[in-house]
Amino acid sequence: MTNRFDFEEEAVYALVEADYANKRLDVFATQLLQEQYAPEFTRSQVQRLISSKRVLVNGAPKSANYKLRAGETVEVFPPEPVETEIVAQDIPLNIVYQDEYIAVINKEKGMVVHPSPGHDSGTLVNAAMFHIKDLSGIGGEIRPGIVHRIDKMTSGLLVIAKNDLAHLSLSEQIKQREVHRIYLALVSGNIKEDSGTINAPIGRHPKDRKRMAVLDSSQGSAREAVTHYTVLHRFGETTLIEARLETGRTHQIRVHLAHIKHPCLGDDVYSSGNNNLGLEGQALHAIRLELLHPKTHEQMCFFAQLPEYFTKALLKLGADSKLLDEINAKYCVK
Repeated sequence: MTNRFDFEEEAVYALVEADYANKRLDVFATQLLQEQYAPEFTRSQVQRLISSKRVLVNGAPKSANYKLRAGETVEVFPPEPVETEIVAQDIPLNIVYQDEYIAVINKEKGMVVHPSPGHDSGTLVNAAMFHIKDLSGIGGEIRPGIVHRIDKMTSGLLVIAKNDLAHLSLSEQIKQREVHRIYLALVSGNIKEDSGTINAPIGRHPKDRKRMAVLDSSQGSAREAVTHYTVLHRFGETTLIEARLETGRTHQIRVHLAHIKHPCLGDDVYSSGNNNLGLEGQALHAIRLELLHPKTHEQMCFFAQLPEYFTKALLKLGADSKLLDEINAKYCVK
């Protein structure tokens, strides 16, 4: 099965490949929703969606036992959101900047951005609801104000919209690639090239719904993904790089680096995760964020100095104070 899911879209899509021909619609749609929306979806829930005509084949409703044909497109509209109360929690939150339109957060490693199955509290959204008075409603009850995300075990900057005008503006800037997101990463191996671009489509892994993968561009779930990287320092078999996102796919930097055989150190999803630096999770930090203010259109630059876990790893690798000063001078200035 190949599929495509856009965070901004309501529906989940799949193109039926030959291997899935003659499969029942309810079985196919269940697997699709489990992979792309939420792993707890059951077949009986999907059958109810089919009965309510929220599952379409080539744009038309079909029965649950309909046998799919290769080349058909399946479109699934998940259930309408259930009203739920997200509790504001007094969790420490590093707010780098805030005005009536936006808030920029320096997220700690280990914090989930918004509630999801298995993470119904203790998230950045829970904290933001306590510390920030207003949040955009466009993201819905579960994701108020959230315009983009960074992974649980990635640290660094993200911007939150405090009203709908800001949310629409920031979403359009991201779509037009006008928001510049810069990360620093420690990767396995010695990258020989001083710089490069990884242009490789990314989609849901065909066998593991929790992972993404580089896919052939002809596959239905594959979406354009472009990452630019520059080597900052080599420590023998470890390399410190800058990574710039041109697109923003799920796990993009991690997937791309693993694709070129230089995965992020500590990444236990796209590599073994083994390291000698005491890292828990990937050494990946969103150090710089540049955007246009939604109201004034002023160019704004924000930075988040390297967190303690990243600095300790650099020192264990042999970095000196000169390198750390160079990093701060390069990225941590307005």
